[in-house]
Amino acid sequence: MARIGGVNIPSSKRVEIGLTYIFGIGRTSSRKICESTGVDLNKRVHELTDGELGQLRSYIDEHFSIEGDLRREVSMNIKRLLDLRCYRGLRHRKGLPVRGQRTNTNARTRKGKAVPIAGKKK
Repeated sequence: MARIGGVNIPSSKRVEIGLTYIFGIGRTSSRKICESTGVDLNKRVHELTDGELGQLRSYIDEHFSIEGDLRREVSMNIKRLLDLRCYRGLRHRKGLPVRGQRTNTNARTRKGKAVPIAGKKK
């Protein structure tokens, strides 16, 4: 099993898909990484040589903020908004959608499970 950025990458997956197991790297970024390092997209992770793994590791370290650093950065950005008490910070605090989505219907992911209100029927 290959280990990049503190994450075990499944060895049976293609490199393009395997890199997406790292927080902060999606399909587009993984394609860009493979093209820049010269690694074949369709190769399986267990087929990679130590040199290719080293190239991938060094490229990702130089060009991407991943895993713990990225999570810390995102949480600090949210904390900054909360401290500023701006509109977006208030939405984060209340657990409501931040980017202008409707809340009359939908928004269940942010609001949580629907809670019935007693005595509402008429």
